[in-house]
Amino acid sequence: MRRSCDHDPAQGDRQTRRSQVSRHGGYLLAGLPKAGYARRWLHERLEAIRSEPVEAVHDRIATLLSIKGRRTITSFHRELGQIMWDYCGMERTADGLMKALQLVADLQVEFWRNVTVTGHNEQLNQALEHAGRVADFFELAQLMCIDALHREESCGCHFRAESQTEDDDALRDDDRYSYVAAWEFTGAGRAPVLHKEQLEYEYVQLQQRSYK
Repeated sequence: MRRSCDHDPAQGDRQTRRSQVSRHGGYLLAGLPKAGYARRWLHERLEAIRSEPVEAVHDRIATLLSIKGRRTITSFHRELGQIMWDYCGMERTADGLMKALQLVADLQVEFWRNVTVTGHNEQLNQALEHAGRVADFFELAQLMCIDALHREESCGCHFRAESQTEDDDALRDDDRYSYVAAWEFTGAGRAPVLHKEQLEYEYVQLQQRSYK
């Protein structure tokens, strides 16, 4: 006996989809036209995401090769290292770190005006690689000074001269600095943003440690 023809196409479509989902372990398989569209859409999105950083890298390479200054990459590298050794080494002070930030910023400006990078971009160029790394080191050096300046305590290899015991030992400040920190890069020339995750100890008691 034939059933009534009051059939809802949409309902049948839903039932078909449900059966497909159940047969394939809970995954809905898209048809070829839909899969092709999704693939093209995803490709376009990825290309849009990639294009901006790739163009920025190309611009930076072109800039480094076009400066043609009078100072070598190594001279900038050594001067930057000396600044960090003098003011952001094992022992740091607030005044020294502030001075380091200014010296690094000034040296960075000179680097982008007066560095010389030999060779071309169309072949293996270790001078260009070195220049790119030193350019990154300027940003890293500034962040290290900012972080050391922010942490007004002495702990481990970070010794702030303003924070020490009467015996000249490191003086921690667990009430203010008991956290894990990460700095977020917000763009060239912009101040980084500090993110903190508080540390909570249930079984270990924090106490002053002697490094002697």
